[in-house]
Amino acid sequence: MKPNLLRINQNSSASTSSKSLKQLSEDGGCPSETVPIKRITKDDLIRHRHMPPPENVPFDDQFVAGTNNISEPKERYMSSQGYKVDPILYGDFKTRLFIHFQASEVHCFNTLCPDFIQVDSEIPLDVSYEDHISQRGGTIWEDTMYIERDLVNGNWWLLLENDYTEIGFWPRKIFTHTGLAGFAKSINWGGVAYSPTDVPEPPMGSSFFPIENSGYDAYCKKIAVLDVKGKTIAVDKTITHIDNPNLYKVLFKPLWVGSKSSFYVLYGGPGESAQV
Repeated sequence: MKPNLLRINQNSSASTSSKSLKQLSEDGGCPSETVPIKRITKDDLIRHRHMPPPENVPFDDQFVAGTNNISEPKERYMSSQGYKVDPILYGDFKTRLFIHFQASEVHCFNTLCPDFIQVDSEIPLDVSYEDHISQRGGTIWEDTMYIERDLVNGNWWLLLENDYTEIGFWPRKIFTHTGLAGFAKSINWGGVAYSPTDVPEPPMGSSFFPIENSGYDAYCKKIAVLDVKGKTIAVDKTITHIDNPNLYKVLFKPLWVGSKSSFYVLYGGPGESAQV
């Protein structure tokens, strides 16, 4: 079960706070060689059944690249952001860690996905971030996440935090009819917001448009990928897309932290809340 992963090399420089997602109970947590998995109730299944169906979102957009923000010609692009995450899934409004799997019309979340194998005994999927929510202009909380492919057996692993905690994996066998049986063809960073029909679109991120300041904007940083040879490549070019620029915005910009700069995906917006 031990994966063969090359690890993305990251420079450690942060002016933010981080927290451990490990859940320790009064009785000492999970017994040896067991993992925390939420008990699936009838209500859970009913709520999951009422989730809106996923949809792929095709669009034409431009690459935005480098410090000069040079744009390249438009090309057709298929986003997988069509999944919807809303309070229906959990029955509450807490901010949570989650995973989502989609293959054609089949989709599922967390341990409702039968093929995701959890191996970590202390960090459950759907864990709530509780009170560790960033405050705009105040304390900023962040978490580190990776998805990497096992070089030997082709399993895709979910890793968290700076010590690469191995949460679990998607077996290669479930990707027989997709590109992920080999390597990924596209990667998305950013935010997704959803509201049911006839309900105003909700805020995203800090609920403000990004102002190119990581102390005020929701962001993804230290963006990197591994190539087929296992070399770490810092991402300095990406496609940006916004469904409704009147409600949300996304920026791909280099920001300076101390004497170093790195690219950030900065995103957010008021949604329709400011128009109500």
